[in-house]
Amino acid sequence: MGFIHLAGANLLLTTFASILCVCFAPTAAGPGIPEIKAYLNGVDTPNMFGATTMIVKIIGSIGAVSAGLDLGKEGPLVHIGSCIASLLGQGGPDNHRIKWRWLRYFNNDRDRRDLITCGAASGVCAAFRAPVGGVLFAFEEVATWWRSALLWRTFFSTAIVVVVLRTFIEICSSGGCGLFGKGGLIMFDVSTVTVTYHMMDIIPVVVIGIIGGVLGSLYNFFLHKILRLYNLINQKGKVHKLLLSLSVSLFTSACLYGLPFLVECTPCDSSLAESVCPTNEGSGNFKQFNCPDGHYNDLATLLLATNDDAVRNIFSTTTSTEYHPISLLIFFALYCILGLFTFGIAVPTGLFLPIILMGSAYGRMLGIAMKSYTSIDQGLFAVLGAASLMAGSMRMTVSLCVIFLELTNNLLLLPITMIVLLIAKTVGDSFNPSIYEIILHLKGLPFLDAHPEPWMRNLTVGELADAKLPVVTLRGIETVERIVEVLRNTTHNGFPVIVDGVVPPVGLAVGATEVHGLILRAHLVHVLKKKWFQREKRRTEEWEVREKFTWVELAEREGKIEEVAVTSEEMEMYVDLHPLTNTTPYTVMESMSVAKAMVLFRQLGLRHLLIVPKFVAAGVPPVVGILTRQDLIAYNILNAFPHLTKATSREKGN
Repeated sequence: MGFIHLAGANLLLTTFASILCVCFAPTAAGPGIPEIKAYLNGVDTPNMFGATTMIVKIIGSIGAVSAGLDLGKEGPLVHIGSCIASLLGQGGPDNHRIKWRWLRYFNNDRDRRDLITCGAASGVCAAFRAPVGGVLFAFEEVATWWRSALLWRTFFSTAIVVVVLRTFIEICSSGGCGLFGKGGLIMFDVSTVTVTYHMMDIIPVVVIGIIGGVLGSLYNFFLHKILRLYNLINQKGKVHKLLLSLSVSLFTSACLYGLPFLVECTPCDSSLAESVCPTNEGSGNFKQFNCPDGHYNDLATLLLATNDDAVRNIFSTTTSTEYHPISLLIFFALYCILGLFTFGIAVPTGLFLPIILMGSAYGRMLGIAMKSYTSIDQGLFAVLGAASLMAGSMRMTVSLCVIFLELTNNLLLLPITMIVLLIAKTVGDSFNPSIYEIILHLKGLPFLDAHPEPWMRNLTVGELADAKLPVVTLRGIETVERIVEVLRNTTHNGFPVIVDGVVPPVGLAVGATEVHGLILRAHLVHVLKKKWFQREKRRTEEWEVREKFTWVELAEREGKIEEVAVTSEEMEMYVDLHPLTNTTPYTVMESMSVAKAMVLFRQLGLRHLLIVPKFVAAGVPPVVGILTRQDLIAYNILNAFPHLTKATSREKGN
């Protein structure tokens, strides 16, 4: 009956969370952090920051965490913070936007990107109650472009989060809010133990870092394989997604309930009050489970508690005999398996807490094994193990270090935590990419890495342009028919504008061709919608443009060519593109290396990069090609140039 109650409640909660994700907001499944990284890198991720996604993420993550699944709320909180920031910046959901005048300041790409960065930092701060760690997480992990103004904006956002959290913790300190008010701003306090370590203690610290890097890379490897399998299952339809979630939930419930029967009961410490050990009520240590009075089941204490309480239990200091090595080994193995099988199902999931639980378990086991060789407490070994596994899987260093310091409230751990994080990241990087990079690759998001591949130095952008279809250009004064034809037959978002017969400076041939600039697809659609046509072929005055278009309209990126109706008579008319063209687009010479162009593209946050010829002569087009994000993805380049694959393999071998 106990198992039926546990499994039934978990199945009900999982079904609720999964149906919300499958039927209403598929983008709410998963952590959302890879998609935030992609958006801040310049990739359009549709439906990721909408009101429906945010609501499903909030309710779904509550259901999924309550269902006892091996997942955390931290990743979803980062996504929720970004959704709130996006909705505030654009004045509400797409269907019911508030277009107040003061909101127009935020309704451009750069400020919306900054707001979402602040939202991500606020989400980390709310999850871990770590304001400085949230700022550093946004800087190190999610943001691609960073500047000083963004630094104080994210810091201001996390400061507000901490104030609000502290206020609610004070209000809820009487216990009226369930578990929320417990723990204060320091979630896993280990400040009560005196940290003493000597030169010989560096050896176990280095061992923890190496093991964390190896285990983190192994976790990434197996998770990659399982996510590919889940993609095949999820492609079969909504029913298969739901069945997969329910199967994982049932398996989790069976493990949580059945495994504690494998371990022996432990007698309670005589120094503890009778009301503390054992208990099956509420939250905390010493679950009695199947044990007689005066005894507790240490594995049930870890498995049948909230995730936060499980972490507090393993991090507990000066409790060297509280958990048996066999129980810790079972707990570690189970959470490795559940962590692999739970991530990827159709519910909001987070990676932080499952990895912390796995790392803390193996860290405490290592502390038990080395207790005769070191003076470091087992609880502190658990903290170092959690930090090493997170660095080995996620490959973060600075932000993780600060987050763990804010979580544990023990500055004396700083030196050895830094060593562990650096070693674990270095070891993990030698095997495979970080877990978020793997997810980005599986989702097919064109994410631009910070460092180009070495072989990109030997390839020029001119060669890259030659492998593509010829560039589509428009004239300065173009016919409506030509514009409609180009918009209907291509999916490009930008077109070079060419002007013939320009009177050149002294020394050049008469009738030269000029690259006037670049015009966006959205602006061409606005021109067709507004019917800004003229019967004769002439240049327009600046005041004519200002009368017809407002800057708010030109900032909008909505509208499709399929929604525009143009008559046959209008097809013969002309449009002057000069006033709507960006006359100062970024350009590169065709002899520039792809590596240098990629760095320029990423650091400036570009969407288009014009390639101009190195030598200008009669018959040579003024624009050789146009680079977009898709052209600079290493995978796409290798597909276009198969001979580079062999060269890349030789470089890796060397």
